[in-house]
Amino acid sequence: MIILRYGNTNTFFIPGSRGGLLVDTDYAGTLRAFCRALKENGLKISDIGCVLATHYHPDHMGLIGELTGRGVGLLLIDTQIDSVHSSDYIFARDGIPFAKIDEGKALVIGCEESRDFLAGMGIDGEIFSTPSHSPDSVSLILDSGECIAGDLEPFEYIAAYGGNAALESDWERIKSSGAKKVYYSHHGAQDI
Repeated sequence: MIILRYGNTNTFFIPGSRGGLLVDTDYAGTLRAFCRALKENGLKISDIGCVLATHYHPDHMGLIGELTGRGVGLLLIDTQIDSVHSSDYIFARDGIPFAKIDEGKALVIGCEESRDFLAGMGIDGEIFSTPSHSPDSVSLILDSGECIAGDLEPFEYIAAYGGNAALESDWERIKSSGAKKVYYSHHGAQDI
């Protein structure tokens, strides 16, 4: 796994034998910095088979429209369909040019289909719904023990949230999957 840091959000590239998976992007308007980060890591846009957003907040999906316009496939989990355009108004309000996502061209799967889909890319892992952050949030757990959890609150915060059942359920799912290290979008990695 390669972590691309070119803005405020960690972006993750998971190489596969039949194309790589990009997890998250930064805000709209960061394409030039993204391409520079790719180049610094010996990658190019054509190495990306699909892009997956952990959720559709503006700092996680800002470049998806531009990347799909350059031939990158969009992987949408069925629980994310209603959220794809939830950040459009933010970019418009702030006057930030962005390419709208055409979800009609996306490959939509359920989490239960994710293991087979990823295996087809040569990646061993699974995508789980982890909706405690937002209803469309997902986490990717690789069989190697790495978990990309987006903006999921760290597990040591559970007590601070006063018994948040959704957060507890998300962490139970991650821990029971065999995850050993969690990578967050806005801070470093954590052993679990």
